[in-house]
Amino acid sequence: MVEQDCIFCRIASGDIPAGRVYEDDQCIAFRDTNPQAPVHLLVIPREHVESLDDVGLKDEPMLGHLMRIASRIANDQGLAENGYRTVINTGASAGQSVFHLHVHVLGGRPLSWPPG
Repeated sequence: MVEQDCIFCRIASGDIPAGRVYEDDQCIAFRDTNPQAPVHLLVIPREHVESLDDVGLKDEPMLGHLMRIASRIANDQGLAENGYRTVINTGASAGQSVFHLHVHVLGGRPLSWPPG
């Protein structure tokens, strides 16, 4: 399902250009336009899912695929040697600003903990 007012759905459909680094029939990965690290990529499912709270049993393969692709693109970007972080923000208080499920892939500098 495509939500016409969702920016990530519009990126997935090709209506809005993005710095794509990967795509397949299930997901797209692209550079974040407001990077929080030297490498900041987003991995989104093509299907609109608002947040992690909206996934069901049928979505487990899609979630696994998103995480596998997050690892693949992190390695492709040279992040594996020094490490990287994957993050899924769920809800506004957790920092989710686009309500279309997405995985952040951050790296290229030391990342502090706790993150918030």
